[in-house]
Parts: sequence; structure tokens; C-alpha cells
Amino acid sequence: MSELQAGVSGCPVDHTQYKTPRNSPQTAPKIEKDAQGVWQIRDYDLARAILKGDNTVQAGFKAEMLTAMPKDSRKPILYQEGAEHLEQRKQTARYFTPKAVAEYKPAMERVAAEMVARLVERGRIDLRELSLGMAMRVVSQVVGLTDSAKPGIEKRLDIFLGDAPPLARWHPRRILYNLMNRATVVRFFQLDVLPAIKARKLHPKDDLISYLISRGFKDWEIFTECVTYGAAGMVTTREFIALALWHLMDQPALRERYLIAGEDERQAILHEVLRLEPIVSQLKRRTTEEIKLERGAETVVIPKGALVQIDTQAVNADETVVGEEGLMLCPGRDLRKPALMPSILGFGDGHHRCPGAYVALQETDVLLLRLLALPGLRIERAPDITWSSTASGYELHNFMIAV
Repeated sequence: MSELQAGVSGCPVDHTQYKTPRNSPQTAPKIEKDAQGVWQIRDYDLARAILKGDNTVQAGFKAEMLTAMPKDSRKPILYQEGAEHLEQRKQTARYFTPKAVAEYKPAMERVAAEMVARLVERGRIDLRELSLGMAMRVVSQVVGLTDSAKPGIEKRLDIFLGDAPPLARWHPRRILYNLMNRATVVRFFQLDVLPAIKARKLHPKDDLISYLISRGFKDWEIFTECVTYGAAGMVTTREFIALALWHLMDQPALRERYLIAGEDERQAILHEVLRLEPIVSQLKRRTTEEIKLERGAETVVIPKGALVQIDTQAVNADETVVGEEGLMLCPGRDLRKPALMPSILGFGDGHHRCPGAYVALQETDVLLLRLLALPGLRIERAPDITWSSTASGYELHNFMIAV
């Protein structure tokens, strides 16, 4: 157990310290079919059975966009299934191993230093600007998006991954948004992806775009992979950086411990924050065959073609896995069942588990260490919280910090 576990009932942070909305109360059924016909899963064993099984396909992260792709195009890795998916995961895994992440660390340190210098120079800044800059610069290195014709890649990617205004399709603001969004997609392709492809064809490097070129991917297919990895590496990591800083700033003892702890203990703290408030709060799958789930003496049958929604917040607090006080932040807690990571479903599970987990944790740690060590660092304005349909998770806006 961590030295941090010295607060109320052995945990340093009470459940009242939640920063983001909850999907459902802990008393909600572990499995149910809701009024819209969606199967809601809030049980760890049931969730893993679905995620690790072969009878579902990806239904989240704007999977509907696949219908707009040319029929002869390969699907982005996020939406692949079966042997094709496993082969690409195997071939690209080397970019996301702990060894590879260690090699990225010097670059992460340089970017973090730039981000912190920006804050010190201005005196106050929206943390979203720093976390977005950090996340995009890091993922650009891994993917190979380093030869943009113009600066501003993070803003271009951010715009067209955002949500449309919640208005009728014919509303002028909605129409304007759709037109701007399409224009930004074209600009991202022309200004960021194409220059990277051209550069890698001349001088291949050890990055994702070079690998895709070597496998004969078309420019459009490389573009969709850049969007996929860019979204995964930027959209989620920027929120995690902000959320983790918020927790640590609001808990002085936790902040002090983080600054003096070794890397393993810092990682345990970050995992526990992510377990408690996962960035992707819902994992969606569509069944391709009938699925029978056993829960005690009960057998539940989910029909073919059904939409399944796994509530990661609820699963991550399942007491059969995390023990008592699942709604408290207890770094280093002993899990009652084996899990891939201490953050449980913080990075997903099964075939579509996030491959960039080590990258996200490392870059978050690198930036937080520099920020938290700043004398006089304070939260000037707590963030506004909105909900993203792309990642089925929260977004933190207008999070002002100052020194």
C-alpha cells in the first residue's frame, strides 16, 4: 500500500472530491436494457467478457463516419476487427512500448519546458492551451506529423474533432459549423498530412506514417490513421493532464507527495485518478452475434445487432475488483481481480485497448512535475465542464492557472 493511504478510512480523497459528472449512481443495475434499447453494462466481469470477446464491433468514436469512406479504403485501426486488426496492432506496437516511450522522453521534456515557460512569461494561461500543445506535439512525433506547411496543427485537429452545435440541421449556425469543419479537414490533409507523407517517402523514419507507406497505404488511408491516432493521443490526453493537475492542486498533501515520489508511485497516483474519473466514460460496441452472459445464477441474452454501452465509471468502481471505497482515490490499492492496469478500464480492454497508455502516462507525468514545482502555482479559475460525443467523455474548458 502507498504511504498516501493515511486519510479517512485509509484513503486521502473522499468521494465528494469528484470533479466530473457521473453517468449513473452506484445503485444502478449491473446490467439492464434501457428505454432506448441500449444494453447498459456496469459490472467488471461482464464488461471484460464483452470487450475481450469476438462477437462485437466498435460502435463509438464516431464509427458512423465509416459510411463516408471510399468503399475500397482500409478501415482505420480503431474500427478494424479480426485478423486485420490484430496484424496492424502487432506491427505498430513497437511505437508504444515502454522502451519506445523512454526514447520519447527527452522530446517530452523539451516540450514541457516550452509549455511551462509560456505560463511563466504570461503569468496566467488556460491550462487547456498547455495540455493541448503538449499532447499534440508528443503524438505528432509518434505518428510522424512533423513537417506541416504551416503552424497550428493542434487547432486544425481540434476543430474538426469537436462536436457540432446542438441545433437542428437546418439552423444557420449548424450549417456554418459543418462548412467550416469540412474546410478544416481539407486543410489538415493538405497542410499537415500530405507534407509528412512526402517527407517520409523521401526519407523514411521510425514512425507510424513511414510504416503505413511501407505497407502500401494510400494517402487517404494514411490521413484517416492520422486522425485516429491524433484523436486518441490528443483529445483524451489533454483532458487527463488537466484533470490530474486539478486533483493534485486541490489536495496539497497529494501534490507534495507527488513531487517527492519515485516514478512508480507517481504512476500509481495517475492510474488511480484515471480509474476514478476515466476520460472515456462509455465504451460502445455493436453485437455481431447473440451473446450470453452469466452473472451468478442468471443468464442474460443480448441479441445480435444490439448496441452495448459499458459504463467505465461504474466498472472502475466495482467493489469486487477494487475493494471497499471504490469511490475514493486510493493510490496503490490492492485489486481483488487481475486487471491489465491499475486504472482498470481507464485505457479500455480487449482488442481495442488503447495502445498509447504508456505514452499518455509518461507525458502527463513529465508536464505535471514541471508545473507542480512552480512556486506560487495556483488555480485562478476552475474549469467549465462539457461533454464530448466523440470520446463519450468530459472536456475541461477555461481552466485558468497562474503563477
